[in-house]
Amino acid sequence: MTHHDKERPNIVFVLTDDQGYWALGAAGNAEIETPTLDRLAEEGMHFTNFFCASPVCSPARASILTGRIPSQHGVHDWIRAGNTGTDAVQYLEGQTSYTQILAENGYICGLVGKWHLGDSIVPQHGFSHWFAHKQGGGPYYGAELSRNGGPFKSYPEYLTDVITDEAIDFLQQQEDGTPFYLGIHYTAPHSPWDKEQHPEELRNLYKDCPFLSCPNEPMHPWQINSAPWGTSDRRHEFLSGYYAAVTSVDRNLQRVLNSLKEQGLDENTMIVFTSDNGMNMGHHGIYGKGNGTFPQNMYDTSVKVPMIIWQPGEIAGGQRPDSLLSQYDIFPTLLEYLGLSHPCPNLLPGRSFAPLLQGRPWDPSDAVIVFDEYGPVRMVRTKQWKYVHRYPYGPHELYDLVSDPDETSNRIDDRELQSTREGLKATLDSWFLQYADPSIDGTREAVTGRGQLGLAGKHSDGRQTYAQDFELLKGKDQ
Repeated sequence: MTHHDKERPNIVFVLTDDQGYWALGAAGNAEIETPTLDRLAEEGMHFTNFFCASPVCSPARASILTGRIPSQHGVHDWIRAGNTGTDAVQYLEGQTSYTQILAENGYICGLVGKWHLGDSIVPQHGFSHWFAHKQGGGPYYGAELSRNGGPFKSYPEYLTDVITDEAIDFLQQQEDGTPFYLGIHYTAPHSPWDKEQHPEELRNLYKDCPFLSCPNEPMHPWQINSAPWGTSDRRHEFLSGYYAAVTSVDRNLQRVLNSLKEQGLDENTMIVFTSDNGMNMGHHGIYGKGNGTFPQNMYDTSVKVPMIIWQPGEIAGGQRPDSLLSQYDIFPTLLEYLGLSHPCPNLLPGRSFAPLLQGRPWDPSDAVIVFDEYGPVRMVRTKQWKYVHRYPYGPHELYDLVSDPDETSNRIDDRELQSTREGLKATLDSWFLQYADPSIDGTREAVTGRGQLGLAGKHSDGRQTYAQDFELLKGKDQ
């Protein structure tokens, strides 16, 4: 029997790619098949107002690991260059991640799947087991991954299964009671969603699905050219692929849970399940996330993510906290939950919600407002209001989320809301002034949503930092 140390539980951190908060049965989606996640949500804690730090993959992932916002860590867009080769860039070099702290405190840390924070072949940030995707996305069959710094190898099998196989191999090696952290970073349900990309058995689950759970709205005027777009049969194919990819994650997560139980590890392992960012699959007339439009958007469907934390016997089940929490809160929460010291508590914006997990008194005063950024686009959100500011010229947005939860009516020009707008803008400015590093501040970065090519701000040495594919950013023909 594996030795358990309840003061040092194992952590399995499951991170999906582009999974909207709505793409989950437990969130009220009656069409998607996610029985494993629904059970974890019922038996664990299901957060209903959890937000990404930036609505695109690499910045969000960097914020999860470091507890820093993009204007502190310098990753402002998805990593387009610097993933591999002689020009590889370690975008988080010199920055402290919680996995480093875990490793320094005796945890064995493993990463399987998507890294997408530069130099994918080299194990980084405390990970002693490394099985990383070459880029960060791409075809589901024939994906290339590197194990522990070795050459990239092509895997013909379905990628979600390949990542899970490696995760289970890692778990089967944990026999001596040493605590471990395992990051299972799926590329699913990120595109491509074409029928040849996903097993027929999974797609057939949705063969007759009307997809009423995804709005079929007129195209958003800012929808970019390169974003996938579908109507009628094409829409059904895309949505079938997306839903199939989510269901595959759900089934593979059950395989991971089975392995934990077989190893006797389930009683002392916390499962964290979330996504890097949200996703629109027709919502607001958009297919894509924050960069599905230009300028980038901050709709809840882009910035809100699923978040489930499960540890039977330790975390009380059946709870659905609606406090406003963010990915930048994960770093301090995990450290406090594990009883580890926080290296720089005053420099990071996040606040620990570990007491909530442990059933201890918790002051949620910090959890009534969240912030988000994507290059020069910033958001402040309360339970009632959302204000989006695009530096320097706009357009800006203001939504009353109580009367207009679907964000259909921009109230930015309503004179009676002037004081509300000004108050939110002041809050936004003050918060980012407190935490942003002026040398890599996103409001000064020419982020387009087409990818990051190198280090930001003063670290760029004058080189172009962001791709400028303006032809692809033009809106689709109506």
